[in-house]
Amino acid sequence: MQLGPLDFAILAGYFLLTIGTGFYFARRSQKSVLDYFLAHRSLPWWLAGTVMVATTFSADTPLAVTEMVEKQGVSGNWLWWSMLPSGMLTVFFFARLWRRSEMVTDVELAELRYSGRPAAFLRGFRAAYLGLVVNIIIMGWVNLGMARILEGMLGLDMWQAILLCLAVTFAYTVLNGFWGVAATDAMQYCFEMGGAILLSVLALDAVGGMDAVKAKLAAAHPAGTPPGTTFGSAEAVLSFWPAEAVWAVPVTMMAALLMFSWWASWYPGAEPGGGGYVAQNMLACKTERDSRNAVLFFNIAHYAMRCWPWIITALCAITMYGGPAVDSAGVPTPGLGYVRIMVDILPPGLRGLMLASFAAAYMSTVSTQMNWGASYLTNDLYRRFLVKDASERHYVMASRLAVVLTVVLSLIATANMQQVSKAWELLLMLGAGTGLVYILRRYWWRINAWSEVAAMAAAFVVSMTLRLLGPTMPMFDTARPEGFAAVLITTTIVTTIVWLAATFLTAPEREDVLRTFYLRVRPGGPGWGPLARATGVTGAKGEIARNLWFWLLGVVFVYSIMFATGSLIFGQPRDLAIFGAALVVSGGLLFYGLSREPEPAP
Repeated sequence: MQLGPLDFAILAGYFLLTIGTGFYFARRSQKSVLDYFLAHRSLPWWLAGTVMVATTFSADTPLAVTEMVEKQGVSGNWLWWSMLPSGMLTVFFFARLWRRSEMVTDVELAELRYSGRPAAFLRGFRAAYLGLVVNIIIMGWVNLGMARILEGMLGLDMWQAILLCLAVTFAYTVLNGFWGVAATDAMQYCFEMGGAILLSVLALDAVGGMDAVKAKLAAAHPAGTPPGTTFGSAEAVLSFWPAEAVWAVPVTMMAALLMFSWWASWYPGAEPGGGGYVAQNMLACKTERDSRNAVLFFNIAHYAMRCWPWIITALCAITMYGGPAVDSAGVPTPGLGYVRIMVDILPPGLRGLMLASFAAAYMSTVSTQMNWGASYLTNDLYRRFLVKDASERHYVMASRLAVVLTVVLSLIATANMQQVSKAWELLLMLGAGTGLVYILRRYWWRINAWSEVAAMAAAFVVSMTLRLLGPTMPMFDTARPEGFAAVLITTTIVTTIVWLAATFLTAPEREDVLRTFYLRVRPGGPGWGPLARATGVTGAKGEIARNLWFWLLGVVFVYSIMFATGSLIFGQPRDLAIFGAALVVSGGLLFYGLSREPEPAP
């Protein structure tokens, strides 16, 4: 694809704006680790929420969504849609508790909640696992997604594309700290969301509108074809739910996702109980109310507001190319259709704008991942175990060196990845069964450090064993939807049994540690009954029941926005009326209830 003077001018303007915004805030990150990683707890809710949603909107995400739609139709997006209930748990049960704890990272919770060597081991292990494994996998797939986009649009080879992307992002992230990351993320989100909407409108116009999409899908995908997909008609492609033609397979997958995955699996951005960069933003908020409002905004924007531009473009790609687009060697490449559409339909000027939007998506994700991953390496490994009494400026310099390390490791990870969605599935399975521990450790005093250690070890061993058995035992073949579901369910069940056994076979935490945690975080509910009686401090009356009601309303509200929007786009008036009514009722009850909620005790 050729770029003209206007395209280069738009790109130059974007990069200058990004660098200028980042460096303007650089002086705020110089003094301490609290400044560098949490902006000194000064973010308003709208900025923290925007950082979260900008981080999850990366260059790889539209390609992964396109891949899902090509393989399983619109309903393939349940792989990530199913995580909404977990996000809403964080909003109403955990956001205030995170901000109240006043930690620097989420893994620091291990030594606040538990005691002794098991707690120290858990903190160090999770810091290494999240900072050096999970974070590197995430950065690797984001690098891969952006490289494919630049390969397809500009003809750059993979490493030229990746190094070009990383250079600018690294330059402002390593110096600026979290205030610079937050400010640039907010600006970049406007570019990335605007670009996604613009491309979907142009793609839909290029194929002749939604009626033309439906007609071409019906011709391209008559019942029972093409082989290897889980849909067999235009209606099945557009359905929000699994296709009836192969009902058993998608329903097995849906059961695993809706009945197990959202509460049982740890997954970046949708951790049961919160965690990762979501926790980082909650901890960076000004107040507890800002913390909860930030996560509520994030879940609405993440699930309800942005998926349809990607899906529309993916459907247009299917109708234009008859299935997965092919790369330069003629090999069908899942997800590449999103890039091909940009190459084929964008006029000069808009090409530069779309490249700027993808650069924004890439940079907003990678900058947060760099800062977030470095927070574990500095605060929970280097400062906690290696150099304990240095100056704050020393730790800020160590934080910058940790950013350098994460960048180098991410390049190694990128070189060993093939498909983005497979990396998503791998992380889901590695965390299967651990989620319930992360939920209950805040609401049940009996959970101890060995509960978490046992859960993580069992999840890893069981999920990897079942994956290795896949080639010889088809029921665990993760290349098939039912195999993925079987591995997820089996891992969850075995892991849950293991960590419950470990909990009751080991001693509870010391009473003084439990008391300190309880008085600082003040979780409600009956799970802390012994500590509530011993301290005389109890949660607000009816807090758990009220939060459950808000959680249910929040889940219905966001799904209703999502499916009402889809019904409007696809021209389905009956579904639009049903989901629209659910949206009005659930939204009205939710925000009325929140407006009358009593403030927590200081």
